Amino acid sequence: MALPISTLTVQARVLRRLSFHRAATATATVCSMANPTTARVGVVQMTSTNDLDSNYATCDRLVKEAAVAGVKLLCFPESFSFVSAKDGESLQIAENLDGPIMQKYCSLARESNIWLSLGGFQEKGPDNAHLSNTHVLVDDSGKIRNVYRKIHLFDVDVPGNMVYKESSFTTAGSDIIAEDSPIGRLGLTVCYDLRFPELYQQLRFEHQAQILLVPSAFTKVTGAAHWEILLLARAIETQCYVVAAAQAGKHNEKRESYGDSLIIDPWGTVIARLPDRFSTGFAVADIDLSKVDSVRTRMPISQHRRFDSCWKSLTT
Repeated sequence: MALPISTLTVQARVLRRLSFHRAATATATVCSMANPTTARVGVVQMTSTNDLDSNYATCDRLVKEAAVAGVKLLCFPESFSFVSAKDGESLQIAENLDGPIMQKYCSLARESNIWLSLGGFQEKGPDNAHLSNTHVLVDDSGKIRNVYRKIHLFDVDVPGNMVYKESSFTTAGSDIIAEDSPIGRLGLTVCYDLRFPELYQQLRFEHQAQILLVPSAFTKVTGAAHWEILLLARAIETQCYVVAAAQAGKHNEKRESYGDSLIIDPWGTVIARLPDRFSTGFAVADIDLSKVDSVRTRMPISQHRRFDSCWKSLTT
């Protein structure tokens, strides 16, 4: 039986009353089950370009508005700081995590007293021809708490769209990363990882994740076909919250992202999303870890799963 959650939508006109100027409309969706044991999480939707300063200005504005709204963790989409318009641009701007681009975002987290999930940063790679697609988790003191380097690279011929070859300029990561936070235990992933449930099973059952972060830039074609259903599946099969920040709209003449940033609860109910797939802004929900415990207690799949034992017997 579904565990119902009601939501309260705070329209953009309310957000405009904040002291910070809004360059675009947005909606914050607030889960109405707030109580002292919950923590407020925000999920961003934006349209990044190849202008680092413009992208930072958008992120700066959203972080400050989120902090005023009581958000403790704000999650940005893949390529939040930069989306290339030409081949090779991402490699040209890639830098180490202690470089000026990431350090600006760390300072922003510290100044706003907020945790940031910065998923899909162009981190300088092992050579000049490769970078890492890196999900950076920054705490409210501005310290980088952990990093996840995207394991599954997007080498795909999208039907009716274009051919992508992420591995031509990106080095795949190898480590599965979960990190404790005041919001709960976070499982870090990036975009195309979403199609590989084994990673999320590992995060839940081997790394005890309670909240799965999926910063993404799904294409218009793949997003329309699979975005929401894949997110729902990951939430239901792991009994975790899923926070999926999305790039949205046209970045340039060649690239367009699907959008539709979502927060989903452990029962598979969408509890926060923006009013449309293209607006820049953020939606918020109050994460209640007792909900995670309740769902897992009523349906104890961790006790019932047999894959590990069956697999061992087949390979011995």
